[in-house]
Amino acid sequence: MKKEYIIPIFVPHLGCPNNCIFCNQKRISGQTKMVNADDVKNTIEYYLKHFKDDNKYVEVAFFGGSFTAIEVSKQVELLEAVQEYIKNKKVNSIRISTRPDCIDKEILKRMKKYHVKTIELGVQSTNNYILSRCKRGHTGEDVKKASKLIRMHGFILGHQMMIGLPESTKQDEINTAKELIKQKPKLVRIYPVLVIKDTELADEYEKGEYIPLTISQAVERCKEIVDLFNRHKINVIRIGLQNTEEITDPNTESSSVVSGPYHPAFRQLVEASMWYDAIVNKIKKVNAKVKKVKIIANDVNVNNIIGHKKENILKLKEIYDVDIVIEKNNDIKPGKFKMEILESYE
Repeated sequence: MKKEYIIPIFVPHLGCPNNCIFCNQKRISGQTKMVNADDVKNTIEYYLKHFKDDNKYVEVAFFGGSFTAIEVSKQVELLEAVQEYIKNKKVNSIRISTRPDCIDKEILKRMKKYHVKTIELGVQSTNNYILSRCKRGHTGEDVKKASKLIRMHGFILGHQMMIGLPESTKQDEINTAKELIKQKPKLVRIYPVLVIKDTELADEYEKGEYIPLTISQAVERCKEIVDLFNRHKINVIRIGLQNTEEITDPNTESSSVVSGPYHPAFRQLVEASMWYDAIVNKIKKVNAKVKKVKIIANDVNVNNIIGHKKENILKLKEIYDVDIVIEKNNDIKPGKFKMEILESYE
């Protein structure tokens, strides 16, 4: 099996026709200068030197701004810069992210010509009121049209959604996830809203007009959404923003995060909480007062079963007075587990 590598290239806020109230791409990406062909080539060369595996799959990913809304000459310049590496088989494909209202047949024809394989749409919500409230500049119908076109033209479709947007409820976010599932994406990213400096949302927060989710609220909302995507075999490739010098603990001087559910291991919090629920549910089905159990699971799941800073083990002991022993067994499929009762109370 080939080791997959991503070469990230940020095009901060290039092409975006408007400024969403939660967005400051320069701070989120940690990059402010205009990207050119030389930047692309230098970045590719830098990453290729550090990839060790011979049997690998390499993808160049243009993140940040809405790629297909950039002026066409700039799109071509950046895509052209990757072509020699694709021709020499040093890079296998290209991934872009863009807006749902910046997709049409002509654009997709251009993307296909330059070996773009995956297109991620920044959806955020499918609720038209919430989209308008956040000044997104597109509608839920735009999401459907763009998603259909992308799949029809043979690209891998990805979606990005947010939780905790202004006036968005838990049910709104579940409805968004259900709507996205209908569009049949192969992959999804879920971002809890962080209040970032120099945004309209930061102004609303300072005035008390917006209250961000707590970490525990964000974890609870994400759990249900991740479970929905998992049940439909849609790969959730990221939960929470990538940690950078700017996207970090709000108490850090260099942080651009004013408030919100920031955590350096947010994905682990979500997945560990899902494992905790699954174990508790299984314990509750036992017709005895359980004192000690053995959880047998694949090695890849052990850290999440234990939980961040052993949170799951400590909670099970504190709330249910149950001790946990964990045994690794790679014959068990990832995501599955077996449970053995080691001790019960009389």
